[in-house]
Amino acid sequence: MNEPAENCECRYFISYSGIKLPLKLVTPITEAELQNRNTFFKAFFDEQDRLMLCQKLVYGEVELEHRYSYYGNGVLKAAEITDADGELTVLAFDEAGEPIEEVD
Repeated sequence: MNEPAENCECRYFISYSGIKLPLKLVTPITEAELQNRNTFFKAFFDEQDRLMLCQKLVYGEVELEHRYSYYGNGVLKAAEITDADGELTVLAFDEAGEPIEEVD
């Protein structure tokens, strides 16, 4: 998957809820509020308000990263998840949003 498009909007959040992908980010914060936080999520949304890239930052370092791509109907197509150890997990979904495979 590519870098988020230049026209993506960057937003910040304190946490997320649930376990379903894409992550549901909660408690938005402003960029000015970041200097008082050690941990937060930096997220990029496309022009259709779909989450494209989400990074958990801890003391300025990326601890977790999710990259998403979508079908034309807006359903999640794939998720690339990089954990704190740099391990990449790729999940693929069918056009109904059901998991179809895991690729390492």
